[in-house]
Amino acid sequence: MALSKKIDFAVIFRVKNANPNGDPLNSNRPRTTYEGLGEVTDVCIKRKIRDRLQENGHAIFVQSDDRKTDDAVSLKARAEKALGKKMGGAETVKNACATWLDVRAFGQLFAFKSAASDNSGISVAIRGPVTVQSAFTAAPVNVTSTQITKSVSGEEGKDGKRGSDTIGMKHRVDDGVYIFYGSMNPQLAEKTGFDDRDAAALKEVLPKLFENDASSARPEGSMRVEKVFWWQHNCKSGQYSSAKVHGSVILNVDGSYAENGLPDLSPEIIEGF
Repeated sequence: MALSKKIDFAVIFRVKNANPNGDPLNSNRPRTTYEGLGEVTDVCIKRKIRDRLQENGHAIFVQSDDRKTDDAVSLKARAEKALGKKMGGAETVKNACATWLDVRAFGQLFAFKSAASDNSGISVAIRGPVTVQSAFTAAPVNVTSTQITKSVSGEEGKDGKRGSDTIGMKHRVDDGVYIFYGSMNPQLAEKTGFDDRDAAALKEVLPKLFENDASSARPEGSMRVEKVFWWQHNCKSGQYSSAKVHGSVILNVDGSYAENGLPDLSPEIIEGF
């Protein structure tokens, strides 16, 4: 049975002395808008959701190379191993959604070239019921850039001299509070088989979004979820539009928030892990 009721959610998280989402087109500096607001893309957020779901034992199609649980060297190899080499049509959609949680949640485009020399291939698009917006801060963030060096030469320079000590730059957000919103659409869930158990699985990982996600750019404890807001409507069509529901939680410039309750629809507020 597919998702029984419409669900909206919002997540507030804090970043302190970390780079939550580097921009490869800007020397990997933390992403910011033209107004200086901090930004974390929806793609980055969904990557973390997938990782947490995978850690909880759920089958995930789009796996990170450093976290993959099989020997597939590409998405095509993973798809062919599970679905067979002759993919296409409704049967591929059905089997893919039944196999992987992230496919039936976020959707997926299966677009692979054929091994034949005629440039043929497949292109199967699955539209998922779960949408996630990019995260933004309410106030401009301060980005600090630091040049880093190494204490040991990686190789000798010319004439046997010591090589350059300079490695590059590290960038961080000094302190920022972000918020992102999401929604689950029961009508689209009927197409993929996304159900209440899958929604509960996503709900479980949101408070732990940044656990087991540490790196040099994001040291352990530098990113944490503050609050998760979870609205479950009383019907499939929803009591209010997602825009109105999301607008009921406002992130203030000082990092606090205001929750303006809607008649007959109050969120479950979950503390971060």
